[in-house]
Amino acid sequence: MEFFRSTILLVFLLSCFSFSATDAFDALDPNGNITIKWDVISWTPDGYVAVVTMFNFQQYRHIQAPGWTLGWTWAKKEVIWGMMGAQTTEQGDCSKFKGNIPHCCKRDPTVVDLLPGTPYNQQIANCCKGGVINSWGQDPETAVSSFQVSVGAAGTTNKTVRVPKNFTLKAPGPGYTCGPAKVVKPTKFSSGDGRRITQAMMTWNVTCTYSQFLAQKTPTCCVSLSSFYNDTIVPCPTCTCGCQKNGTQHGNCVDQDEPHLASVVSGLGKNNYAPLVQCTSHMCPIRIHWHVKLNYKEYWRVKVTITNFNYNMNYTQWNLVVQHPNFDNLTQLFSFHYKSLTPYGAINDTAMLWGMKFYNDLLMQAGPLGNVQSELLFRKDMSTFTFEKGWAFPHRVYFNGDNCVMPQPDSYPYMPNAGTVWKVSSLKLVVTLILSMAFFFATV
Repeated sequence: MEFFRSTILLVFLLSCFSFSATDAFDALDPNGNITIKWDVISWTPDGYVAVVTMFNFQQYRHIQAPGWTLGWTWAKKEVIWGMMGAQTTEQGDCSKFKGNIPHCCKRDPTVVDLLPGTPYNQQIANCCKGGVINSWGQDPETAVSSFQVSVGAAGTTNKTVRVPKNFTLKAPGPGYTCGPAKVVKPTKFSSGDGRRITQAMMTWNVTCTYSQFLAQKTPTCCVSLSSFYNDTIVPCPTCTCGCQKNGTQHGNCVDQDEPHLASVVSGLGKNNYAPLVQCTSHMCPIRIHWHVKLNYKEYWRVKVTITNFNYNMNYTQWNLVVQHPNFDNLTQLFSFHYKSLTPYGAINDTAMLWGMKFYNDLLMQAGPLGNVQSELLFRKDMSTFTFEKGWAFPHRVYFNGDNCVMPQPDSYPYMPNAGTVWKVSSLKLVVTLILSMAFFFATV
């Protein structure tokens, strides 16, 4: 009996481990992660100077305002003498120091990026963007953030340095889980003219992966559908991201007809991580609408509209990922950038879309300007193309890396069959005849 109980407990623990290990896996971006690299570039009398670089290797998940927050725990009693390109949020207790006071004495410092416009003598390369980091798929050059830190009361050789532990990353909220620091081969640096190679004294990496479940317990976006061949508009499922509270005072949302709407919204401040959404049946901050617009002989056209229902957030550098089998024949795209994602090798059915800089790369807060839209023109592959059984609608949709909730497949706008078309045509013919006869007899 004791052996049986131990076996059941072991199976339970393994199942829990399997769930947590796979929870952060993204099938459309299987290798996506944020890698934090520490390069010790020089030794000091009581420690070292390191350049810390964050690489966002995620294809379509970026870090938007108010930006990243990085934390860790020192292995010994290290202090931070100074920083460039970033700062800690608290100094901590430095009362034991006389004369030179460290920048931070906390055993578990929290670091944030400096803001744009920081004086040049406090900057290093790839710093000072307010913590905003682009996704690797949108722009690899801006998918990097760096800062320099001078560490004291630490080891002064490769053998005496102890790597920090318990790394945490908020971007800007929860969702990321960071592994332990691993010492790797020292990074090599090339001079500007490429004629000399130098290398770090020591290098360690930290890898952080994202889980939508850890980021928020409820979805953040939903999808609605419509088509030219059916008058039915399939809305986002009711209560997708939450439900309205009962009573005249909603509490968890704002009515767009609220007489003092402007004063309510202005008092909250923009880019607040907690959403304040417009009162809707779905209660989602973001809705993506996919409309099958036109059918041509060799092509068909879709209109995509992204609507922001969040009064607390302007979405900067937003992106949309859509999975549909006809993306291998995308012919033309209007007012959005496009990149093909091929997570399954040769299968080209996934597209990343994002706005054009200074035109529509900023999705404004909820209101008249809180939407962006584009049209997509596809060439038909006659061996697979059909409007039946919901084929014209996407399989999966992601907004800013979060999976959006789709309507139930049995609710998709259906293609009228021949019998339905004949019944509608016959009814119209009968009505026309009756009206014509009534008009004839009325004029006799």
